[in-house]
Amino acid sequence: MSTASSEKTLSEIVAGLLPYLRRYARALTGDQQTGDKYAATTLEALLNDRSVFASIDNPKVALFHTFHVIWSSAGTPTGEDETGLAKRAQAHLRRLTPNTREALLLYSIEDFTKDEVALIMGTNTDEVEHLLSVAEAEMAESVRGQVMVIEDEAIIALDLQGIVSDMGHRISGVASIKDEAVKLAAAVKPDLILSDIQLADGSSGIDAVNDILGAAGDIPVIFITAFPERLLTGERHEPAFVITKPYSEEQVRSAVSQAMFFASTETLHA
Repeated sequence: MSTASSEKTLSEIVAGLLPYLRRYARALTGDQQTGDKYAATTLEALLNDRSVFASIDNPKVALFHTFHVIWSSAGTPTGEDETGLAKRAQAHLRRLTPNTREALLLYSIEDFTKDEVALIMGTNTDEVEHLLSVAEAEMAESVRGQVMVIEDEAIIALDLQGIVSDMGHRISGVASIKDEAVKLAAAVKPDLILSDIQLADGSSGIDAVNDILGAAGDIPVIFITAFPERLLTGERHEPAFVITKPYSEEQVRSAVSQAMFFASTETLHA
Protein backbone atom coordinates (compact mmCIF):
# COMPACT_ATOMS: atom_id res chain seq x y z
CA MET A 1 0.00 0.00 0.00
CA SER A 2 1.37 3.40 -0.94
CA THR A 3 2.05 6.08 1.66
CA ALA A 4 -0.76 8.22 0.26
CA SER A 5 -3.20 5.31 0.48
CA SER A 6 -2.07 4.51 4.03
CA GLU A 7 -2.50 8.11 5.12
CA LYS A 8 -5.98 8.23 3.60
CA THR A 9 -6.98 5.01 5.33
CA LEU A 10 -5.67 6.23 8.69
CA SER A 11 -7.50 9.54 8.25
CA GLU A 12 -10.72 7.69 7.52
CA ILE A 13 -10.26 5.49 10.57
CA VAL A 14 -9.65 8.46 12.86
CA ALA A 15 -12.61 10.33 11.36
CA GLY A 16 -14.85 7.37 12.14
CA LEU A 17 -13.62 7.28 15.75
CA LEU A 18 -13.84 11.02 16.33
CA PRO A 19 -17.50 11.05 17.51
CA TYR A 20 -16.57 8.65 20.33
CA LEU A 21 -13.56 10.72 21.36
CA ARG A 22 -15.79 13.81 21.40
CA ARG A 23 -18.36 11.96 23.51
CA TYR A 24 -15.68 11.00 26.01
CA ALA A 25 -14.14 14.48 26.11
CA ARG A 26 -17.58 16.05 26.53
CA ALA A 27 -18.48 13.78 29.44
CA LEU A 28 -15.05 14.16 31.04
CA THR A 29 -14.94 17.94 30.99
CA GLY A 30 -18.64 18.58 31.51
CA ASP A 31 -18.65 21.10 28.67
CA GLN A 32 -19.02 20.58 24.93
CA GLN A 33 -16.77 23.46 23.90
CA THR A 34 -13.98 22.48 26.28
CA GLY A 35 -14.23 18.83 25.27
CA ASP A 36 -14.03 19.72 21.59
CA LYS A 37 -10.93 21.82 22.21
CA TYR A 38 -9.18 18.77 23.66
CA ALA A 39 -10.35 16.59 20.78
CA ALA A 40 -9.07 19.15 18.27
CA THR A 41 -5.72 19.39 20.08
CA THR A 42 -5.48 15.60 19.93
CA LEU A 43 -5.98 15.66 16.15
CA GLU A 44 -3.35 18.39 15.78
CA ALA A 45 -0.89 16.29 17.76
CA LEU A 46 -1.54 13.29 15.50
CA LEU A 47 -0.96 15.39 12.40
CA ASN A 48 2.53 16.15 13.70
CA ASP A 49 3.33 12.68 15.02
CA ARG A 50 1.53 9.47 14.00
CA SER A 51 3.99 7.09 15.66
CA VAL A 52 1.45 6.11 18.31
CA PHE A 53 -0.40 4.07 15.66
CA ALA A 54 2.75 2.04 15.10
CA SER A 55 3.27 1.33 18.81
CA ILE A 56 -0.41 0.62 19.62
CA ASP A 57 -2.21 -1.74 17.24
CA ASN A 58 -5.78 -0.71 18.10
CA PRO A 59 -6.46 2.69 16.43
CA LYS A 60 -9.16 3.64 18.95
CA VAL A 61 -6.86 2.89 21.88
CA ALA A 62 -4.08 4.86 20.18
CA LEU A 63 -6.39 7.84 19.62
CA PHE A 64 -7.61 7.88 23.22
CA HIS A 65 -4.06 7.40 24.52
CA THR A 66 -2.94 10.49 22.61
CA PHE A 67 -5.85 12.39 24.12
CA HIS A 68 -4.79 11.30 27.61
CA VAL A 69 -1.20 12.35 27.13
CA ILE A 70 -2.47 15.85 26.31
CA TRP A 71 -5.12 15.78 29.03
CA SER A 72 -2.64 14.75 31.71
CA SER A 73 0.11 17.13 30.62
CA ALA A 74 -2.34 20.03 30.78
CA GLY A 75 -3.17 19.18 34.38
CA THR A 76 -6.68 18.00 33.42
CA PRO A 77 -8.12 21.52 33.34
CA THR A 78 -11.73 22.18 32.38
CA GLY A 79 -13.65 25.12 31.01
CA GLU A 80 -13.51 28.14 33.30
CA ASP A 81 -16.59 29.97 32.06
CA GLU A 82 -19.27 27.32 32.35
CA THR A 83 -22.64 28.07 33.86
CA GLY A 84 -25.52 25.96 35.11
CA LEU A 85 -24.99 22.20 35.01
CA ALA A 86 -21.48 22.46 33.60
CA LYS A 87 -20.36 24.72 36.43
CA ARG A 88 -21.83 22.39 39.05
CA ALA A 89 -20.24 19.42 37.29
CA GLN A 90 -16.78 20.91 37.66
CA ALA A 91 -17.34 21.68 41.33
CA HIS A 92 -18.07 17.98 41.89
CA LEU A 93 -15.21 16.92 39.63
CA ARG A 94 -12.64 18.70 41.77
CA ARG A 95 -13.73 16.65 44.79
CA LEU A 96 -13.25 13.27 43.14
CA THR A 97 -10.22 11.03 43.58
CA PRO A 98 -7.85 11.78 40.68
CA ASN A 99 -8.19 9.56 37.58
CA THR A 100 -11.26 7.70 38.83
CA ARG A 101 -13.69 9.43 36.51
CA GLU A 102 -11.46 8.86 33.49
CA ALA A 103 -11.17 5.15 34.26
CA LEU A 104 -14.90 4.78 34.82
CA LEU A 105 -15.88 6.56 31.60
CA LEU A 106 -13.36 4.63 29.52
CA TYR A 107 -14.43 1.28 30.94
CA SER A 108 -18.18 1.64 31.34
CA ILE A 109 -19.22 4.14 28.67
CA GLU A 110 -16.55 3.72 25.96
CA ASP A 111 -16.44 -0.04 26.54
CA PHE A 112 -12.68 -0.48 26.63
CA THR A 113 -11.27 -3.50 28.46
CA LYS A 114 -9.34 -2.92 31.69
CA ASP A 115 -6.10 -3.69 29.86
CA GLU A 116 -6.98 -1.11 27.20
CA VAL A 117 -7.86 1.47 29.84
CA ALA A 118 -4.47 0.86 31.44
CA LEU A 119 -2.75 1.41 28.09
CA ILE A 120 -4.74 4.57 27.41
CA MET A 121 -4.02 6.02 30.84
CA GLY A 122 -0.40 4.89 30.97
CA THR A 123 -0.81 2.69 34.03
CA ASN A 124 -1.38 -1.00 34.84
CA THR A 125 -4.47 -3.16 35.10
CA ASP A 126 -4.29 -3.46 38.90
CA GLU A 127 -4.36 0.33 39.21
CA VAL A 128 -7.31 0.51 36.83
CA GLU A 129 -9.24 -2.00 38.93
CA HIS A 130 -8.50 0.10 42.01
CA LEU A 131 -9.63 3.30 40.29
CA LEU A 132 -12.86 1.64 39.17
CA SER A 133 -13.67 0.41 42.65
CA VAL A 134 -13.06 3.87 44.10
CA ALA A 135 -15.16 5.46 41.37
CA GLU A 136 -18.06 3.09 41.97
CA ALA A 137 -17.97 3.82 45.69
CA GLU A 138 -17.99 7.56 45.10
CA MET A 139 -20.76 7.34 42.55
CA ALA A 140 -22.84 5.19 44.91
CA GLU A 141 -22.96 8.13 47.28
CA SER A 142 -24.68 10.30 44.67
CA VAL A 143 -28.02 11.86 45.52
CA ARG A 144 -31.30 10.18 44.70
CA GLY A 145 -33.93 11.77 42.54
CA GLN A 146 -36.74 11.36 40.06
CA VAL A 147 -35.93 10.00 36.62
CA MET A 148 -38.07 10.41 33.51
CA VAL A 149 -37.84 7.87 30.68
CA ILE A 150 -38.63 8.82 27.07
CA GLU A 151 -38.63 5.56 25.09
CA ASP A 152 -41.08 4.09 22.59
CA GLU A 153 -40.02 0.43 22.89
CA ALA A 154 -41.94 -1.03 25.84
CA ILE A 155 -39.37 -3.70 26.69
CA ILE A 156 -36.51 -1.18 26.76
CA ALA A 157 -38.59 1.29 28.78
CA LEU A 158 -39.34 -1.42 31.36
CA ASP A 159 -35.69 -2.45 31.50
CA LEU A 160 -34.55 1.13 32.07
CA GLN A 161 -37.17 1.61 34.78
CA GLY A 162 -35.93 -1.52 36.53
CA ILE A 163 -32.28 -0.48 36.42
CA VAL A 164 -33.02 3.03 37.67
CA SER A 165 -35.39 1.84 40.41
CA ASP A 166 -32.88 -0.73 41.64
CA MET A 167 -30.41 2.15 42.06
CA GLY A 168 -32.79 3.85 44.48
CA HIS A 169 -34.20 6.48 42.14
CA ARG A 170 -37.89 7.02 41.45
CA ILE A 171 -39.54 7.04 38.04
CA SER A 172 -41.38 10.32 37.51
CA GLY A 173 -42.97 9.16 34.27
CA VAL A 174 -42.54 7.22 31.03
CA ALA A 175 -43.41 8.66 27.63
CA SER A 176 -43.27 7.19 24.13
CA ILE A 177 -43.93 10.37 22.12
CA LYS A 178 -42.84 14.00 22.32
CA ASP A 179 -46.12 15.62 23.41
CA GLU A 180 -46.61 13.07 26.18
CA ALA A 181 -43.06 13.65 27.43
CA VAL A 182 -43.52 17.42 27.58
CA LYS A 183 -46.78 17.05 29.51
CA LEU A 184 -45.26 14.61 31.99
CA ALA A 185 -42.29 16.85 32.66
CA ALA A 186 -44.59 19.83 33.21
CA ALA A 187 -46.63 17.83 35.72
CA VAL A 188 -43.65 16.43 37.64
CA LYS A 189 -40.25 17.99 36.98
CA PRO A 190 -37.65 15.21 36.71
CA ASP A 191 -34.15 15.40 38.15
CA LEU A 192 -32.78 13.37 35.23
CA ILE A 193 -34.04 12.44 31.76
CA LEU A 194 -33.25 9.20 29.93
CA SER A 195 -34.29 9.63 26.31
CA ASP A 196 -34.30 7.76 23.04
CA ILE A 197 -33.96 9.89 19.89
CA GLN A 198 -36.49 8.34 17.51
CA LEU A 199 -39.95 8.02 19.06
CA ALA A 200 -43.08 6.03 18.20
CA ASP A 201 -45.01 8.63 16.20
CA GLY A 202 -41.97 9.82 14.29
CA SER A 203 -41.35 12.65 16.74
CA SER A 204 -37.91 13.41 18.10
CA GLY A 205 -36.61 12.75 21.58
CA ILE A 206 -34.18 15.61 21.04
CA ASP A 207 -37.07 17.98 20.34
CA ALA A 208 -38.91 16.69 23.39
CA VAL A 209 -35.89 17.27 25.61
CA ASN A 210 -35.31 20.74 24.17
CA ASP A 211 -38.93 21.71 24.91
CA ILE A 212 -38.65 20.34 28.44
CA LEU A 213 -35.40 22.15 29.14
CA GLY A 214 -36.80 25.33 27.64
CA ALA A 215 -39.62 25.28 30.14
CA ALA A 216 -37.92 23.73 33.18
CA GLY A 217 -34.33 24.91 32.90
CA ASP A 218 -31.21 22.80 33.40
CA ILE A 219 -31.87 19.08 33.84
CA PRO A 220 -29.19 16.46 33.16
CA VAL A 221 -29.99 14.30 30.12
CA ILE A 222 -28.74 10.91 28.98
CA PHE A 223 -29.52 9.99 25.38
CA ILE A 224 -29.71 6.31 24.44
CA THR A 225 -29.41 5.70 20.71
CA ALA A 226 -28.30 3.15 18.15
CA PHE A 227 -26.62 5.93 16.18
CA PRO A 228 -24.50 8.09 18.53
CA GLU A 229 -22.49 9.51 15.64
CA ARG A 230 -25.64 11.26 14.39
CA LEU A 231 -25.91 13.13 17.67
CA LEU A 232 -22.21 13.88 18.11
CA THR A 233 -21.70 16.10 15.11
CA GLY A 234 -20.53 19.32 16.73
CA GLU A 235 -23.25 21.20 14.85
CA ARG A 236 -25.43 21.85 17.91
CA HIS A 237 -25.42 21.60 21.68
CA GLU A 238 -24.81 18.04 22.79
CA PRO A 239 -25.54 16.10 25.98
CA ALA A 240 -22.77 15.01 28.30
CA PHE A 241 -23.89 11.38 28.19
CA VAL A 242 -24.73 9.35 25.12
CA ILE A 243 -25.19 5.59 25.50
CA THR A 244 -25.09 3.33 22.46
CA LYS A 245 -27.75 0.68 21.86
CA PRO A 246 -27.57 -2.16 22.58
CA TYR A 247 -26.53 -0.96 26.03
CA SER A 248 -25.45 -2.87 29.11
CA GLU A 249 -26.89 -2.44 32.59
CA GLU A 250 -23.46 -1.34 33.78
CA GLN A 251 -23.38 1.47 31.19
CA VAL A 252 -26.79 2.77 32.28
CA ARG A 253 -25.96 2.58 35.97
CA SER A 254 -22.65 4.36 35.45
CA ALA A 255 -24.16 7.14 33.34
CA VAL A 256 -27.10 7.66 35.71
CA SER A 257 -24.86 7.77 38.77
CA GLN A 258 -22.47 10.22 37.18
CA ALA A 259 -25.20 12.44 35.80
CA MET A 260 -26.89 12.58 39.19
CA PHE A 261 -23.60 13.14 40.99
CA PHE A 262 -22.17 15.84 38.74
CA ALA A 263 -25.41 17.71 38.15
CA SER A 264 -26.82 17.29 41.62
CA THR A 265 -28.13 20.26 43.54
CA GLU A 266 -29.87 20.73 46.86
CA THR A 267 -33.19 20.82 45.02
CA LEU A 268 -33.08 17.06 44.42
CA HIS A 269 -35.42 15.20 46.71
CA ALA A 270 -34.46 12.04 48.55
